[in-house]
Amino acid sequence: MTEITDDLPARLLHEEHLGWRAILDGRGGEHYARTMTRDALMIVEGAVLGRDDMATAFASAPPWDSYELHEPAVIRLGDRAGILVYRATATRGEHTANLRMSTTYLYQDGGWKVAAHQQTPA
Repeated sequence: MTEITDDLPARLLHEEHLGWRAILDGRGGEHYARTMTRDALMIVEGAVLGRDDMATAFASAPPWDSYELHEPAVIRLGDRAGILVYRATATRGEHTANLRMSTTYLYQDGGWKVAAHQQTPA
């Protein structure tokens, strides 16, 4: 039995906040190396990163100072997967990024794993 119930939107939003909090704490690479599937990809402006490349990218970038998620929506993909789509605002010093995001989650090995993550400047 999976953890998917009618609370899927809340569950996936919770998982996404865990990732953002890890990024703010400077542990983004560690968090996603642990929570991404082996063949997961992160699609960011100008790059497509696998799990190892993503960990390196997080290690070389300063953490964000704050973030906000807006307009979250969930697309259900069967009984063990879903896509969380939202708009994000993140700040680092004087820089503010406005992004459109989607994260595809799979319930695997007893927990939620990131299979794909995409972010596009808004």
